[in-house]
Amino acid sequence: MKEKVVLAYSGGLDTTALIPWLKETFNYDVVCCCVNCGQGSELDGLEERAKLSGAAKLYIEDIVDDFCDNFVIPCVQAGAVYEHSYLLGTSMARPAIVKKLVEIARKENAVAICHGATGKGNDQIRFELGIKALAPDIKIIAPWRMTDVWTMQSREDEIDFCKAHGIDLPFDMSHSYSRDRNLWHISHEGLELEDPSQAPNFDHMLVMSVTPQKAPDKETELSITFEAGIPTALNGKQMKVSELITELNRIGGENGIGIVDIVENRVVGMKSRGVYETPGGTILMAAHDQLEELCLDRDTMETKKKLGSQFAQVVYEGKWFTPLSDALQAFIKSTQEYVTGEVNLKLYKGNIIKNGTTSPYSLYNESLASFTTGDMYDHHDASGFITLFGLPLQVRAMKMNEANKNK
Repeated sequence: MKEKVVLAYSGGLDTTALIPWLKETFNYDVVCCCVNCGQGSELDGLEERAKLSGAAKLYIEDIVDDFCDNFVIPCVQAGAVYEHSYLLGTSMARPAIVKKLVEIARKENAVAICHGATGKGNDQIRFELGIKALAPDIKIIAPWRMTDVWTMQSREDEIDFCKAHGIDLPFDMSHSYSRDRNLWHISHEGLELEDPSQAPNFDHMLVMSVTPQKAPDKETELSITFEAGIPTALNGKQMKVSELITELNRIGGENGIGIVDIVENRVVGMKSRGVYETPGGTILMAAHDQLEELCLDRDTMETKKKLGSQFAQVVYEGKWFTPLSDALQAFIKSTQEYVTGEVNLKLYKGNIIKNGTTSPYSLYNESLASFTTGDMYDHHDASGFITLFGLPLQVRAMKMNEANKNK
């Protein structure tokens, strides 16, 4: 009996060409595993394509709810944003996919897992660190780094290879953006984006959204309800997280929300430019931040901001299944116990505008905050506080004056 390899299969040209290549190069039976994180119509026709290409078996695994509940939500609660702009759509999907790939590899008694990530990108790191953490005994095959046996260097080469193996597929030699899509976002790389001096061709590029200029000339109001940091309802209607994100994607996309053009620092040391569409995620992150403003004390917010930024880097670098990730998530989860309430927002041509927030655990005290004198605040107390708070400044200034006189 032949040994088996589990192939992370998208149905695209790269992973389709990998099926006959793995059979010829390693004499493996190829078990394809397509992990559905909400990529929509990209899943159409996969079964026929995999069979035509010589796969022994195809799994199409729906993990949308697992992805949303156990990977997206911790990042939302952390306020995890990489380099000020990137909401980690691809980064947090990879560990969710790896978890399922390892599960299928165990089920099939496979000796190896193969991915089609390139040798220049972040995904090779994310896939492989996840596999090493969950299944250190399973071999990893990364064809794009195996230049001695993987000789294909272009789409044309891959199409010719498939045709030579009797695989006639609906791929052409035209060039388009390199995209990655799931329920949280879609990313775009390539074409004019490879030159940072060029503006993105949004009319040709955008999939989930319209530009703010093309959004309706009217406000869209919405409310999001949170319980312990988890969104539970949209406009008063109870929804599971995946349903809520789906609806926010529709609403946000119509209003030009969440389009980001960024030059980011990849883990492998190079800068790369991409455009991300994250309409629903951008709204959800803003709403969660707005609620935390009311519910978290100052010291917790400051610490959480630092650790949230660190968690974003951990996720970006593919270190989800690590002790540090577990520890950061434990802290973040502990801060969410009282992040409960309703956030109201207005959307207008790419802008998210606050429209009022309420929480039974709000730390905002009108008596304290009001310009009129309240019962809990004695203005005289501020004098002693300022004296002590400013004491280091005063002492330093006195010493500097003394030193200057001695000169």
